[in-house]
Parts: sequence; structure tokens; C-alpha cells
Amino acid sequence: MKRRCAAIIAAVLLAATPVRAQVQMIVNFSAGGPTDIVARLMQNEMAAALGQTMVIRNVAGAGGTIGTAEAARARPDGQTILFSPVGPVAIQPHFRRDLTYTLANLAAICQVADSPVVMMTQKNSGLRTVADVVARGRAQGMDFPFASTGAGSIPHISMVGLMRLANMQMNHIPYRGSGEVMLAFQQGQVQLFTDQTLLIRQYDLHPIAFLTEARNPDFPDVPTMREQGYDLVYTIWSGLYAPAGTPEAVMARLEAACARTMRHPEVVAGMNRVAQPILYRDRAAFAAFSQSESEKFRSLIEAAGLRAAE
Repeated sequence: MKRRCAAIIAAVLLAATPVRAQVQMIVNFSAGGPTDIVARLMQNEMAAALGQTMVIRNVAGAGGTIGTAEAARARPDGQTILFSPVGPVAIQPHFRRDLTYTLANLAAICQVADSPVVMMTQKNSGLRTVADVVARGRAQGMDFPFASTGAGSIPHISMVGLMRLANMQMNHIPYRGSGEVMLAFQQGQVQLFTDQTLLIRQYDLHPIAFLTEARNPDFPDVPTMREQGYDLVYTIWSGLYAPAGTPEAVMARLEAACARTMRHPEVVAGMNRVAQPILYRDRAAFAAFSQSESEKFRSLIEAAGLRAAE
């Protein structure tokens, strides 16, 4: 009888205890690429900081806009968050006219990284310098394919910049993420890709030029794009967002969990290992930065006359 009473009391107490549902982190690019890798580095510590299970869903396609749109229309209760690089949140809303979201539909939680961008190729491609790329582009035109992670992404816009400065055309082939681009590299479908540094060593690629202000200390022999005659500087930053309208208390809890995550020694070591320099911004700073970046790319896209079909 005592055991039965104890069991009933335990069941009642369990039912009265609030159960926190698992958190879904939407990653808007395919598995295996830099965005996915960073999200998975954060996953366990973020879950521990929140005291909840966290699952990652890769919702890729259309330059990251499919996953971003899903996150933007999710219930604003803290159970769905978005991990995104710059493109889907600050570039695509100005580039694509058919999107169902803008930056205003997202609430910034934290920025976690700011990664240098590098132009790279297979080691057997015969391309060693930007001059080689330009010469081949002028000779082959649309028969010279380059990859991106979607129209309107930094890998796409940076190459559009080079084509305009060099007065040439190349064949743009968009993919759903860096992992798919690496497979296309291996199959010989594309010869050139501009994206984040970690791919160089991960896939044994040849770096042609960094799109940075100064040379990368991990690759001191690789010149910048500016050193090779083309004034192109880009980085790919990334961070967490929640649907707009998420309650203040929930946002504060997510922000605190993110801050704790990015201080964790294992996360710091992991980010260094995959060449993703940590650059942490809190909610207020990241919201302001996201807005300023959005305005910057809006002006660039309007001035260049870029459209989604380009």
C-alpha cells in the first residue's frame, strides 16, 4: 500500500513539473559545410546551457532562404532557432523578390563567428593565381564554371564582383551548400569556389586569394585579392536568430546560453580547429550589426543592378 501511494505521489509530482520541449536549430545549408560544422560544434554545450535537448535540422536550398523562411514563420516560443551566415538574412531579402521574410521577421540572439573568405580550386586545375582565373575566364567564358552556395550568397556576389572588375563572364552553378560543392569538385563539374577557409585543408584544395584586408596568418604565402589587383574584401559572419516576437525572457535565456557556449573551452578549441574565428556579439550589438549589414548589401545590390536571375 505504501509503495502504491509513493508511486501515485511521484506520478503527480512528475505531471506537475514543467517539461521543456526540445529546441530545434534550423541550419539553412546542407550538412558537411562550414555553417553546419559550426552549428554542430555549438550544439551540445548550447543544449547543456539551456537544460534542453537540441536537435539540428538542415533545411537547405535557394541560397539558404528555404530554411530561413521556415524559421521566420515558426512559433515565437524559443523552441525553434536559426543558425545562419550573412547571406540568407542580410543579402537575400534584397536580392530575391519572392521571399516571404525580411530581417524584420527575425530577432537576433548572438553573433558567433566572422570567417575570412578565400578563392580556391582543385590542386590539379592548373589555376594558381587570380591572373590565371581571369585568363581562363576571358578565354572560355560560359564554359568556365564556378560554384556558389546559391544565387545572392557571398560566394556568388564575390565572383560577380571579380567578373565585373575583370570584364569577363563565367558560368555560375549554384548548390545547396559547401558539402555539395565539394562533391561537384571531386566529380569535375566545377573548377572554382569562393568560401570559408576551413575547406582548404579539409578537402586538400589550392587557395588562390584571400578576400581580406591582410594575408591570413595560417596561409602567409597566399596573397590577398587586392595584392593581385582586384579590390574585393568580404567575410562570412554567422549567428543565431529566433522568430520575431519571441518573448523577452526567452530571448534573454537564449542569449545567455549562447554566451556561455562561445566561452566553453571545447567550443573555442573546435572553432580554432576549423578556422572559424570567434567574434561574439550580444543581442543588441548583433541586431544593430545585422541591420547595418543589410543596408550595406541593399545599397550594393541596387547600385550593381543585381537580380536573382543573374
